[in-house]
Amino acid sequence: MTRTIRMAVPNKGRLKDPTVALLKQAGLVFEQTERALSVPVRNVDLELLFVRTDDVCELVADGVAELGITGLDLLAETGMDLEVISELNYGRCRLTAAVPNASPVTTLADFAGLRVATAHPHTTAAYFEKEGVDATTIALRGSVEVAPKLDVADAIVDLVSSGSTMKVNGLRPVATLLESQAVLVSQHDVNGEVGALVEQMATMLTSVVAARRKRYVLMNAPADALDEIEAIIPGVDAPSVVPLAHDPTKVAIHSVVDADDVWAVLPKLKAAGASGLLVLPIHQMIA
Repeated sequence: MTRTIRMAVPNKGRLKDPTVALLKQAGLVFEQTERALSVPVRNVDLELLFVRTDDVCELVADGVAELGITGLDLLAETGMDLEVISELNYGRCRLTAAVPNASPVTTLADFAGLRVATAHPHTTAAYFEKEGVDATTIALRGSVEVAPKLDVADAIVDLVSSGSTMKVNGLRPVATLLESQAVLVSQHDVNGEVGALVEQMATMLTSVVAARRKRYVLMNAPADALDEIEAIIPGVDAPSVVPLAHDPTKVAIHSVVDADDVWAVLPKLKAAGASGLLVLPIHQMIA
C-alpha cells in the first residue's frame, strides 16, 4: 500500500496565494475551501495541511508533516534543524534593523545599548551577539514599526519588502540581518518510501521554480548564421537545430533563455538574421 505523505502550507498571509499557485502549476489537483485544514490531493499520495505559517516548521520537525513551505526568516527564528530542499523564489523580503529618522545611529555597532523591538527576537539576539553588539532585544508581536514612537524601544528589527511601511512610520534602514524567501523544508535524511515521495514532490515543485526563470525561444535563421546565433543563445546545453523542409539554406532553432535576458537577446537575434521569432513560457523544467 502506498504511503500518503503530508505537506504543511500557509493558510493565510503573503505566502498563501503564491504557494497555492505553485502547487497547482506543479500539477497537483485539489480543492481548497476557507475552513478546510486538511485537503487531499486527488492525483498524488499527498495531503495538504493548511496551517499558520509560524506552525509549519514545528509540524515538520515533529513528523506530523514530511514537507513544509514557510519563510526562511521563520525557519531561522525557530532554530529548528530542518533541511532546506529548495528556495522557491517568492515571498522575498529582508529582516532589517532600522531607527527613527532623527536617530544618530548610522551603523550596526551604534545599536549597542539600545532597546530593539522585533517579532524575531531569537534571530535578532543571535545576530547582535555574533556581531559583538550588546543590544537589548524586546519581543513584540505586531505593530513593531510604532515601538519607537511609543518609547517601547529605540530601534526595531522587522521584515521589509518595499520599505514603504518603514518610511510612513519615520524609520530608516541601517543593516540587513537576513535575506528571506519562501522555502521547501523537510527533516534531514528521510529514506525509504517516504523519502522517495519527498524527493518526487521536491522535483515537481523545483521544476516549476526553475521554469519561471526561463523562456523557450523558437526561430528560423540562415544556416550560415548558426554560429553567431549559438553565441547569443547557448541554451541549456546547446540549441536544438532542425533543417527546414524545402529550404536547405535555413534551419529552425529552439533554445532556452533566461527570462531576464529576453529583452536584450531578441534584437541581437533579429540582427543576426533570425525571423519568425516566438517566445513561450515554460511550465516545468528539469535540467
